[in-house]
Amino acid sequence: MDTFKHILVALDLTDLDNTLIRYANYLAENFDVDKVYFVHNIKKYEISEIIEQEIKDVDLEEAINDELQEQISNVMNENSNWELLISDDPYTESLISYITNKYHINTVLLGNKNGEKGSGLVGFKLLRILKSNVLWIPKLDSIDINKVWVSTDFSNSSKKAFHISSLIQDKINAKTEAVHVFNMPLHFSPYINSSKIETKVENHVQNKFETFIKKLNYSHKLETVLIAGREANAASKIRLEAKKHKISFLIVADKGANTFSNLMVGSVTEELFNRDLHVPLFITKTQH
Repeated sequence: MDTFKHILVALDLTDLDNTLIRYANYLAENFDVDKVYFVHNIKKYEISEIIEQEIKDVDLEEAINDELQEQISNVMNENSNWELLISDDPYTESLISYITNKYHINTVLLGNKNGEKGSGLVGFKLLRILKSNVLWIPKLDSIDINKVWVSTDFSNSSKKAFHISSLIQDKINAKTEAVHVFNMPLHFSPYINSSKIETKVENHVQNKFETFIKKLNYSHKLETVLIAGREANAASKIRLEAKKHKISFLIVADKGANTFSNLMVGSVTEELFNRDLHVPLFITKTQH
């Protein structure tokens, strides 16, 4: 499976670049990566006239290229195969989409700045238009995929997320759990014992969960985690529980059971992408 064969890393000259470069190196050292493409788009239209006058004698592209070359070289393993691409396209999402198609990129690494003003706009556009997988990475002190969650709603579309977790377990001894958030009715008739109903609902969902996992014919050890949604929606609950359980890698499919169009992203995936998420989020879009 070519999930990490060709990787694209989008850099923007912020502190998050260091995390993205280190993550790319981690993937290159642990998986079958042929080549990593680092991409930076110079937004010349954002440079004010005053600054433009100050740097008129500076070859901006060359200066940025030298800076990023040094930063990447200091992190990447000397045996890794990588290339830096610099451009000044007015639309970053169009540039990355073009490079993704040209170089047959399997997975795109994007920085998640967790709610900084305007930080998710390009990422969200890319999530919608790219055909490749997207790995949405927040700032991390350390990088180690040791505890993986695979989110599922029992749909056929969500099955492809388990191909990614299986690939990870092929290469890394990571504890892996399938997680499902189910809705628990909030109000019952006063004549019905709520705790009994809750137990029945949970047992019913657990049976569905076990049947789904059995049909996967999963080749590695896989535990299940069942979470009652209650008043919180699925994305919010996953975010809170992932932080609580110190999850290091969260995998979701781009679409779920309720997504009708191939052009749409599933609501839970979209909400996770837009939330204050402090765990790398792998959104699998490719079929296996």
